[in-house]
Amino acid sequence: MRNGLQNPALRLLPAAVPALVAPLAWAAWLGWDQQRDVHPDGSTTGPYEPWQVIGLVLTLLVPVCWAGFRRHPASAVLGTTAGLTAASWYDWSDDGSGLFAIGVGLVMIGSLAATGAVSGLITLAAQDPAGTGR
Repeated sequence: MRNGLQNPALRLLPAAVPALVAPLAWAAWLGWDQQRDVHPDGSTTGPYEPWQVIGLVLTLLVPVCWAGFRRHPASAVLGTTAGLTAASWYDWSDDGSGLFAIGVGLVMIGSLAATGAVSGLITLAAQDPAGTGR
């Protein structure tokens, strides 16, 4: 008997879940904060606070680990990266300078590298060293 997802629609689930969770998490953690903070010395920071980005990363660990434990590391990587890239493009595309494309590229590269490392480690941890098939 074959292991894995039999239904073709279910085969898309390991990629679809991270791809849907990523933009929703982006909207929940980062989408509402659009203003830069101006400090007394005139410098600006933001618009995101570190706790917002940390919350986004921790939220995205759930679907990445979920797909990794099911031995679908490529789906976790591609789904999360696609979702974050689309969310950042949508959020930042109103920038008149066009420099948002560099930021979107950095989000894509960073999420690809981070989710690749995490899902690879999770997939290795989920392997059955005894070969019992569980």
